[in-house]
Amino acid sequence: MSTSDIEPAPRPRRRDAQERHDRLIVAAQREFAARGVDASLEKIARDADVAIGTLYRHFPTRLDLLLAALEPRLREFSEGSKKALEIDDPWQGFVSYLENLFRVQAGDRGFNDFLSRRFPGSADTERIHDQMCRQIDDVLTRAQEAGEARADITLADIVNLIWSNGRMIDATSTTAPNAWRRQLHLMLDAYRAQRAHPIPEPPMTEQQLYDAMVRLSTAG
Repeated sequence: MSTSDIEPAPRPRRRDAQERHDRLIVAAQREFAARGVDASLEKIARDADVAIGTLYRHFPTRLDLLLAALEPRLREFSEGSKKALEIDDPWQGFVSYLENLFRVQAGDRGFNDFLSRRFPGSADTERIHDQMCRQIDDVLTRAQEAGEARADITLADIVNLIWSNGRMIDATSTTAPNAWRRQLHLMLDAYRAQRAHPIPEPPMTEQQLYDAMVRLSTAG
């Protein structure tokens, strides 16, 4: 390893600065989970008992704060995804991956919004979304190659399912919080190769899908 590979360790925050940082994350987790990605940063700052300028010193952009707040959800999703990807049975791996994805989606409106949108100005969010798309492609392709999932399903179809599930979660979260599981398994029956019938509309292209996800992020 050359000396150019060695970076100095980041200076530890002062105790009071660390406490403000931690309060901001707790307040952001609560507000994003309840209100979604477009939650008020001013309210988050007030709930953390700091000035809005302090929030921006710790988190220069909304996405910086969002990623910090979603870190436990992203870790939870990643751990469940890893288990699903290790399942030998291709169809069960596909089902397990989607169940894990929708379970985490149902528990946090901020994560729900994050799944549904693209933020092209952020390399970190693009990397996370690209990884999710590769995982979905992997579990779907494996189920298709095994003859279990219908061959004409695409990534765009799964993202459309994520969008529709997000709206369902918004409508049922306080009245029937597990209703998403029934809808998911109804759709999984439709995805089985044995249920396949010709579809009159072609799937969205990758570019159409990406543009739609970007549009959602700018429309809020």
